[in-house]
Amino acid sequence: MSDEASPELPAVPSFPAEAKVCGNCKLWQPHSIDARGWVGPCRLQPSRGLFPPSAPICDYFTRRGTAAAPLPQNVVQNRAVRSVAPLVVKKRKDPSEPVEDLGGELSMTREELMDLFREASGEMEVPLAGKWEGGVIQLLPGKAELQGKELPINALFHKVVMIRDRLRTLEQKINGHPKLSDAEKVEMQQYITRIYGSLTSFNALFRDKSDQFVGAKGEE
Repeated sequence: MSDEASPELPAVPSFPAEAKVCGNCKLWQPHSIDARGWVGPCRLQPSRGLFPPSAPICDYFTRRGTAAAPLPQNVVQNRAVRSVAPLVVKKRKDPSEPVEDLGGELSMTREELMDLFREASGEMEVPLAGKWEGGVIQLLPGKAELQGKELPINALFHKVVMIRDRLRTLEQKINGHPKLSDAEKVEMQQYITRIYGSLTSFNALFRDKSDQFVGAKGEE
């Protein structure tokens, strides 16, 4: 291992207070260094990617050291993601739970923060019906001399939930696809609905009805 000290990062550029650049806006944050020097994202316009602080300001400019301006309505609409999956509103389990300060205008409880991580990684916790906790599924071959196999119900349930979540993601992508016609979207949605209908046999594993598969009438 080398004993040489790692080179220090250059300071983030500073600008005169009157300079109309993103580096004077509290919505721009330094992220990393590339050939242009320091670059970072805008909190209100993440679609712009990483850009230098010398970029000219936009209509959402909020000078550092001042309160952040409320999010413009058109930005709220642009950032909204249409979801065809059931909307789940989570209530805080413990009102006395301490709130984590994430800096800026963000704050949430530790459990709410963990929910965001689980949702982003596709690991949202879906409760298994209590009577199946610790249970196993036995796979018995047709011939008695052959050895069977046991599969924990929890493992099967995890795979079923993953299938359900992937199907919901597929629904969202189909609904938002810019090149599919309405007729094509409806046709693909019908196929997904039939898949849901085929999976309703696993509904007995879910503790909450809102988490279950729902197919077309007559397929459940």
